[in-house]
Amino acid sequence: MRTASADLLEYEDLKRLLRRFTSSPLGRSELDALAPIADRQAIEGMLADTAEAMEHDRLLENPQPSARGSAIRVRFNDLPDCREAAAKLRIEGASLEALEILAFTQLLDLATEIRTALSFSEEPFPRLAGRAAGIGEFRPLLKELSGKILPDGALADDASVALGRLRREIERQKRKIHESLERFLRAHREEGVLQEEFVTIRNDRFVVPLVAGQHKRIEGVVHGASGTGHTLFVEPLESISLNNELVHLVEQEAREVHRILREMTERLRSAAGEIGATVKIVGELEFIFAKARFAREFECVIPVFSSPAAPRLLLREARHPLLQDVLRRQKKRVVPVSLELAGDQRTLLVSGPNTGGKTVTLKTVGLLALMAQSGVPVPCAEAELPVFQEALADIGDNQSIQESLSTFSAHITRIREMLDEVTPDSLALLDELGRATDPGEGGALGIAVLEQLRSSGAFTLATTHLMALKVYGANTPGVLNGSMGFDDRTLQPTYQLRTGAPGKSAGLEIAGRLGIPPAVIERARQAMTVEERDISRFVNQLHERLEQAGALQQELEDRRRKIEERESSLAKDWERREKAKLAELERRAEAAMAQFEERTAGVIEEIERSSQERKAASEARRKVSRAKREFREEIDSSVLGKTEARPAAANIAEGVTVRLKGIGSPARVRRLLGRDLIEVEAGFLKLQVPVDDVVEVLPAADTARLPKNVTFESGPRWDVSSREINVIGRRAEEACAEVDKFLDNAALASVNRVRIVHGHGMGILKRAIAELLAANPHVEKYYPAPQSEGGAGATIAELKE
Repeated sequence: MRTASADLLEYEDLKRLLRRFTSSPLGRSELDALAPIADRQAIEGMLADTAEAMEHDRLLENPQPSARGSAIRVRFNDLPDCREAAAKLRIEGASLEALEILAFTQLLDLATEIRTALSFSEEPFPRLAGRAAGIGEFRPLLKELSGKILPDGALADDASVALGRLRREIERQKRKIHESLERFLRAHREEGVLQEEFVTIRNDRFVVPLVAGQHKRIEGVVHGASGTGHTLFVEPLESISLNNELVHLVEQEAREVHRILREMTERLRSAAGEIGATVKIVGELEFIFAKARFAREFECVIPVFSSPAAPRLLLREARHPLLQDVLRRQKKRVVPVSLELAGDQRTLLVSGPNTGGKTVTLKTVGLLALMAQSGVPVPCAEAELPVFQEALADIGDNQSIQESLSTFSAHITRIREMLDEVTPDSLALLDELGRATDPGEGGALGIAVLEQLRSSGAFTLATTHLMALKVYGANTPGVLNGSMGFDDRTLQPTYQLRTGAPGKSAGLEIAGRLGIPPAVIERARQAMTVEERDISRFVNQLHERLEQAGALQQELEDRRRKIEERESSLAKDWERREKAKLAELERRAEAAMAQFEERTAGVIEEIERSSQERKAASEARRKVSRAKREFREEIDSSVLGKTEARPAAANIAEGVTVRLKGIGSPARVRRLLGRDLIEVEAGFLKLQVPVDDVVEVLPAADTARLPKNVTFESGPRWDVSSREINVIGRRAEEACAEVDKFLDNAALASVNRVRIVHGHGMGILKRAIAELLAANPHVEKYYPAPQSEGGAGATIAELKE
């Protein structure tokens, strides 16, 4: 995308704003390379990546269950800058410094953590996981390098066996030298040659301080003097051989350190390709998440791009991000802008008061178009844009004394360039078109320029105060007039864009508000022609009527909303009343049923008192049970309005179990007899019944209906091949719940030993699992897994028998 006007649209200032959201040199490097492009597929890919990062961060902020799954926090704030070291790796034979190797280990460790976190989120975030998959597998390499370099850049003693041995020999040699020099100091304490009794170092050799002029009394080598010259630092003869041995050992240590660093460099060089790709991917991922954080803070949306066959420019409640940032610090709010251009209507001509927001509107549209084509979310409620090949702008005063350009000359020069470059895929932005010259000529020139841009098919936004252009906008198809609001009562601009009518400049009103004497304002009004006054009055009346129409529309909208709320309230109230009535009817039915049962129980009890009447009692029970069921069905169907869905005849087949009307126990279908008859077997009885007597078809596993409010859940089906549970990535509460259920199932399955994989992390999950195991009644004992089973990243639990 050609972006000659990017500076006018404050694109570099936007990049400085985005820089706040990056935290490492790698992310900032990606930001520095940011530029608008015209490749639709590439833009949509960048925006899709950012959309996933926005959803990822949203899930972290609101961790409730989501259709997108779960997310793990990704850290970028500790990433070291390894780009120069990575370039050095490509130079054969070059050796890295210890701190450069240490930075590589830190970067690769964090990169591995990022890959693990985003790979875990593969299902909800496939694009991010796909990018993270490009990060190499560096765990074997990290295992070789980690711990060998200390934070200050020194090699650890155990970096190699030889280095550890040499350093132990150096320490022993230093002790020998100290002991030798301390004997020397004790021997010459009373001779007056010692300046002070201590051992120090000069030129990497241990020496003692002697009084200047007395050193000839001591055999040795002078290695320097104090600043005053009163003290000489002498290496006694008896310690020279010891110091020589120390120097030799130190040289051997340096050679061993260099060998180790060269070996570590070669190990890194063997993976240079993967490391270079990882550095690039980590930088890209950091910048993607930086854009997501920017989008959250500035309430941005992902823009969509209209079809090339039907281009459309739609912005709803758009805000200029730089203005929003400034006003936020002042505790103020940006007035958003909404507009739409589509079809043949591709030109918007904005007029209105000075300081009313016209230029900000142009810059907002232009900057948001550049942001969208840079893959950056835009601050508005909704955005749909064409893919522009270029953004052309003439905004501000480009006067130049050095180039002998007046304001008008600079204006015309820029317009000429725009007319030369414009295409149907251009966005053209012109501020104060026709300015800095005679209003009549400026208006005529402005009309001609707009006609040329309109005929090119470009999307054009222009601002003006010229009446000729306002009239042109009102009378020309494909041109839409727009006005920035002005409050006549307060004489203040409202910064609201309204389309459909030209705006009034209100120059005299604003001049009066800014302190011009009223007499001067009145004289100016008298100097206006009758035509100018009539047009001004017409525009004022038009805006008054538009405001009245807007107020009426808002009032109608408020009434409609209130009516909808009233209807919703009435519907909810009716539903509540109906539920209360049904509940009362059900309560009365239950009470009637209870009375019926009480009376029948008494009658049956009297009948049972005589043995000869027990048969009659049994028959009575059956009749009572049937009467109760029929009474309940009558209540449900006629009083409560409940209906039981009858199974379709197609669901009834030989061998299925059904429940029949009037029969308590389930029955098995033996044969389908035709004419809607079936033969069933209920206990010892074989019956022929109509299909309509089938109340329900029971599932194959069901043999009886469970009582009301009772459910059945099958016991654990323990897979003997799997005696472990993996809870890596879970929150502590979720993990503990899963492990607790896992232990219950294991105990029921008589499993005596299980493994719980929780990973290393920060140790929070491991501690939570340990506390759970300590309190679980099934656990006999628990301990960290051996190295072959995961080491400290897993815990073994032995269960009680």
